[in-house]
Amino acid sequence: MLKAKDIMTPEVVTIRESAWVAEAIELMKRKKVHALVVLPQDEDDAYGIVSEADIAYKVIGPAKDPKAVNVGDIMTKPCVVINPDLGVEYVARLFANLHIHKAPVIQEKLLGIVSVSDILRRAM
Repeated sequence: MLKAKDIMTPEVVTIRESAWVAEAIELMKRKKVHALVVLPQDEDDAYGIVSEADIAYKVIGPAKDPKAVNVGDIMTKPCVVINPDLGVEYVARLFANLHIHKAPVIQEKLLGIVSVSDILRRAM
């Protein structure tokens, strides 16, 4: 049985909560990704995630200035995290039930990110 760790993308692009949304947009363009994992502020804090949809719906749509809005203001936190040993079919079910498209893979530390595209590309 394939597990999340078998299909995840190990290179994760991260950002800080305090970064401006304009920085997030530039980073997404440069790295060619659709979401960024938001790092915890300290060891007791949770991971977050910010996606292109968050930016479109919460910043661009309402005509807010991306240089005046922090990532922390629009991200999802805490975000759903995936255990690396979780079976791919369970990851797919979780994504479907929660209507999400990607989640960081974490076991004590950030190991990667898994997306619907990873499930389709590598698990079928």
